[in-house]
Amino acid sequence: MKSILILAITFVSFLSFGQKMKFKVGNQKDTTVFLVKYFGKGLYYADTAEIKAGYVEFDAKDQKAGIFGVLFPGQKYFEFIYNNEEINMETSAPDFVGTMKVKKSEENRIFMDYIKFIGPKKTEATTLSEERAKLKSTDPAFKELTTKIDAINKEVLDYQNNLIEVHKALLVSKIVKMSMDIIVPDAPLDAKGNIIDSNFRFNYFRNHYWDNIDLTDDRLVNTPVFHSKMEYYFGKNMLIQHWDTIIKYAFQFCDNLNPKSKTFEYTVSWLTSSYGKSNIMGMDKVYIYMADRYYCSKNAEGKSPAFWMTPEKLEDLCEKIPVQKKLVMGAKPPNVILRDTTDVKWRDFYSLKSEYTILYFWDPECGHCKKTTPKLEVLYKEKFKDRNIEIFSVGKAVGEDFQKWKDFIRTNNLTYINVGVTDALFKAAMEDARQFVPKYTTIESLNYQTAYDIFSTPRVFVLDKDKNIIAKSLSISQLEDLMDRLQGKQDLPKLFPPDPEEDEQMH
Repeated sequence: MKSILILAITFVSFLSFGQKMKFKVGNQKDTTVFLVKYFGKGLYYADTAEIKAGYVEFDAKDQKAGIFGVLFPGQKYFEFIYNNEEINMETSAPDFVGTMKVKKSEENRIFMDYIKFIGPKKTEATTLSEERAKLKSTDPAFKELTTKIDAINKEVLDYQNNLIEVHKALLVSKIVKMSMDIIVPDAPLDAKGNIIDSNFRFNYFRNHYWDNIDLTDDRLVNTPVFHSKMEYYFGKNMLIQHWDTIIKYAFQFCDNLNPKSKTFEYTVSWLTSSYGKSNIMGMDKVYIYMADRYYCSKNAEGKSPAFWMTPEKLEDLCEKIPVQKKLVMGAKPPNVILRDTTDVKWRDFYSLKSEYTILYFWDPECGHCKKTTPKLEVLYKEKFKDRNIEIFSVGKAVGEDFQKWKDFIRTNNLTYINVGVTDALFKAAMEDARQFVPKYTTIESLNYQTAYDIFSTPRVFVLDKDKNIIAKSLSISQLEDLMDRLQGKQDLPKLFPPDPEEDEQMH
């Protein structure tokens, strides 16, 4: 009985850990090479080995199925599929693909045949397309080239469909199918033969975009193809690049994924990260809403849906999300009710009847503010004031900054509204804020730097008549251009031409 048990354990170990990735590479010196793997578009190190006399071997232990590569010095590498099978392949530098022979691995035999087929066909079709682009559509040669291109496309499509049908049990078939666009039917016609809906084909393509991709198969996320499909779907060719549109389709897509899957992990991570890095004004709303929904909420188990994140990282990420949600495009930010330079009169921006309000946070000791603030006064006097555009300026005025704040306002003759947490107000509020809240002001106003996430100055928000945010983080030239366009005065001469250095500092 004991010997049978030992044999069984040995057999299980062989099944689980015995698979090898073996490669013979001609024209290659002895050196260190790396096994790399995909997770979305990223290539990550999976293992290291020494290639000797052209031979190198990797242990497949703990590797998940997907597309891998063998990376050589000089960033040269070739790709292959690993799907829990023994791999034995031979090739030669520098033409790894052209000289590739698969000794063992059904997945890679099919994969390499496909690569060798599709490459020349793509080159041929591209060459013909370039020739056709030089011709007029009425040229007989145009039609002839079109026929040739269509024939190549049909040949490729037939090859792909046959591969998928014959080898449907293999991962390579899913990868090939994922790379293919869906077939879009012709738009329906009315009784007179006219197209009923001119957007039919586009909407069909978008609504069926994911039909060729098995989103329940985590292996597919371990390929660059999945990322390419994602990038295209959320890009300008498919979606209007507006934060609310992106959020709508991002939620729709992510909510339909298995929340415990690697596909969910990659999709949520990529969308959140991508829009968090975006320099496009307003796209931070996508990042904040994604973080709020998929990182900072609780699932049925009382845990964050972001199972891949540590509690410490989640805490750091989610700390400011409640504040930042109030500062995104379309949101109505918290009112600011503070004293003006008299240190007696309270002012707020909710009560302003202006068509537009520019909410401006600054510091009299900030070098950039010293340049920007006087320019804002020029815009106010010469353009904004007579066009019912109000500026509500919140300055740093605590301690020694109180006098510096007042001096700067006086020296530069700032005529728009200037308020701040004055030194006297700050000291009194520190003793007992209840003497001011809620009779005169709010806790958010007294803590405006936290409420508005002011980590650097100057900071600009543009509000509509209802005090909703319609723009933010603009330079003076960008602000002037925006307000002129909003009020149909885009042809007016500009007081401040674009300043690349200033524009960069505001982002």
